[in-house]
Amino acid sequence: MAYTTIDKPSDYFNTLTYTGNGGTNNITGVGFTPNFVWFKSRGDADDHNLYDTIRGATKFVETNTSLGEQTQSNGLTAFGSDGYTLGDFNVGNRNNGNIVTWNWKAGTSFTNDASSTGIGTIDSAGSVNTDAGFSIISYTGTGTAGTFAHGLNAVPKMMILKRLDGSGWSWIVYQHTMGNNYRAVLNNTGAKEAQDYFQNTSPTSTVFSIKTNGNVNGSSGNYIAYLFAEKQGYSKFGSYSGNGSTDGTFVYTGQKSAFIMIKRTNSTSNWRIFDNKRLGYNSSNSQLYPNLSNTEDTGTNLDIYSNGFKLLSTSGDINNGSGTYIYMAFAENPFVTSTGVPATGR
Repeated sequence: MAYTTIDKPSDYFNTLTYTGNGGTNNITGVGFTPNFVWFKSRGDADDHNLYDTIRGATKFVETNTSLGEQTQSNGLTAFGSDGYTLGDFNVGNRNNGNIVTWNWKAGTSFTNDASSTGIGTIDSAGSVNTDAGFSIISYTGTGTAGTFAHGLNAVPKMMILKRLDGSGWSWIVYQHTMGNNYRAVLNNTGAKEAQDYFQNTSPTSTVFSIKTNGNVNGSSGNYIAYLFAEKQGYSKFGSYSGNGSTDGTFVYTGQKSAFIMIKRTNSTSNWRIFDNKRLGYNSSNSQLYPNLSNTEDTGTNLDIYSNGFKLLSTSGDINNGSGTYIYMAFAENPFVTSTGVPATGR
């Protein structure tokens, strides 16, 4: 059996950097039609703005706030075959601003009428890519514990949910290594917390369970969920323990990663994102913070290897000696391609 089924990860995930022009801006170079786009200004304290094709152009949510969905007519105005069109909104297109976007491909329409199919109890719809293990699902809350279909045909290992109507609703994160009775929150620094948001039930290859909390299943609430299943050589959702040393923990992922997001789970800490396109070399991989509007930080943080990553900092956010951490990572290259070609280091 081949090591990976995805020899070219950039067909499904890609990081893009560009300079804003403060006007109409046609951004290309993604390499596919993006279904989920995450924008952050590198040099300005702008919010993180997230768009997807299920909610539609001009509609965004912010990972660093608890606000609901907002509409910006001059934000991302259209999705294209190789990128997107932007208006003059500062977030994503500030004149002379340095911008990074993280882009994922779903692409296949998905609809499940639970009462008709007998799969789950809550209707769901969205876009799915079973090859890459990614789906974007929208649903309406019932206020009653239930399940919804996610379309992956594989068990999701990580899920990020956001209520869209109203404000004050947290970004809820499920990650399988924390256990099904815990959740993390993307828009704050809190440690993982025991909460019965998921009915103490792990997801299956067809459905995900949610309880009645308003963050995930309030009556008549509108929700978006981003779900990820692992694909060897392309994506990994795991955990590690820090060692508190600049000769830090090595984390095996089975891939040379293009994107890494880390969160300490046993104490308060910031979320951190690293990628292969900003400074793009070891060991000064720049970081951004999903829970903060802060500008990009540089410094010695981690090395990205052909088969994993190694922490080079004693920061409590990524490598405290008593810290436990979760991460999500997407590949630049698999460790070994389907034809046996090994990845090289950076």
